[in-house]
Amino acid sequence: MTQITNHMPTAELQALDAAHHMHPFTTQDELAGRGARVITRAEGVWIHDSEGNKILDAMAGLWCVNVGYGRDRMADVAARQMRELPYYNTFFMTTHVPAIALAQKLAELAPGDLNHVFFAGSGSEANDTNIRMVRTYWAELGQPERSVIISRKNAYHGSSMGSGSLGGMAPMHAQGGLPIPGIHHIDQPNWWAEGGSTSPEEFGLERARQLEKAIQQIGPDKVAAFIAEPVQGAGGVIVPPDSYWPEIRRICDEYGILLIADEVICGFGRTGNWFGSQTVGWQPDIMTIAKGLSSGYQPIGGSIVSDAVAEVIGKCEFNHGYTYSAHPVAAAVALENLTIMEEENIVEHVRDVIGPHLGAKWEALTEHPMVGEAKIVGMMGSIALTPHKDSRARFAADPGTVGYITRERCFANNLVMRHVGDRMIISPPLVMQPDEADMLIERAWKSLDEAMAQVKEQGLWVAAS
Repeated sequence: MTQITNHMPTAELQALDAAHHMHPFTTQDELAGRGARVITRAEGVWIHDSEGNKILDAMAGLWCVNVGYGRDRMADVAARQMRELPYYNTFFMTTHVPAIALAQKLAELAPGDLNHVFFAGSGSEANDTNIRMVRTYWAELGQPERSVIISRKNAYHGSSMGSGSLGGMAPMHAQGGLPIPGIHHIDQPNWWAEGGSTSPEEFGLERARQLEKAIQQIGPDKVAAFIAEPVQGAGGVIVPPDSYWPEIRRICDEYGILLIADEVICGFGRTGNWFGSQTVGWQPDIMTIAKGLSSGYQPIGGSIVSDAVAEVIGKCEFNHGYTYSAHPVAAAVALENLTIMEEENIVEHVRDVIGPHLGAKWEALTEHPMVGEAKIVGMMGSIALTPHKDSRARFAADPGTVGYITRERCFANNLVMRHVGDRMIISPPLVMQPDEADMLIERAWKSLDEAMAQVKEQGLWVAAS
């Protein structure tokens, strides 16, 4: 059996990695010069690297390890399924038991009439499916001109050609010919950075009503759907003002466009409900799922579809699918993941125990001189770094400079906390316990202190004019 053990010297592993492994969202030359951090094992909320460091993973991998690391039950289910049926496709009027069972379970968990699932291998693939599905839906209803999908700037919906186009991140759109035609973006509801002198309530209404203006500008007979994350994740854990979502739902209803909730991050307990759209109080027509569906133990995603949409799609041959749609091993592992979540009351743990405990301490980070805003919903939070709280000022340095310094201090203190520009974000495993949340806050505070000292030492404590 070919195997590279975890006992090779770190430098040797880093050299092999640099020689052959192309990393996502990475400047390869920079990484090669510095050397990648080599993660070797994990349990609970902790990861270990090849240098013997035990690190608190406040990002749950990539927002996904909801039930925590080291679940033997997941490994056992995967091994059993591999022995029984390691692979079969769901094309050509064929199915298998894991696909059937998982689809039924998701229909049970999803709110309202979201009773049908089209499986994919990831959230990116699922959002590509959604583009084709909503356009096919309108075409089958005799309105093929309704093909434009509206999204938001600074949203993240994946990194394939379709899903990367749905997302609104300028660096992604600068490469590879994105966005594809038929995608329109409106401004994000980020009051801290973009609200100016307006109140959060006024700002939320203004940003929501940009959707209505865009529909009127494009033409109501040409708009197919609006897609959004209940809470923007990779964009910086942006929590909209309370006035935002009721107005969005009103506009979608008034103009008869489909509403897609991207639940890849917010789903499966992250916000204190099974789905983020339940937390913010609106019912979608389609939900995109991945990440927490299997807690990252296997790659799997999908679209949960309403009765009305599924009925229309079901009348035609939907010429779309993936080799690994509802892969039996991934489906079996995902089903076990959901079983664990139910048996251990993990959603209730987030809602009633760890979410409130962490939330109170997280919001208190605004007492730090460098923190202007602290937002948290369930187990996803962010803090805005600023040299001047009262004016909500940005740093004069290039965006992300101070955030990067803070991230590096977090790593030095054995804490994984990510930066998005000059916002720091967390998304810990949902099984985190109060004492571990206390450690997270202690390490975050220490890292903020060290980062602020470094920022001042380098002459970066300057507000943008």
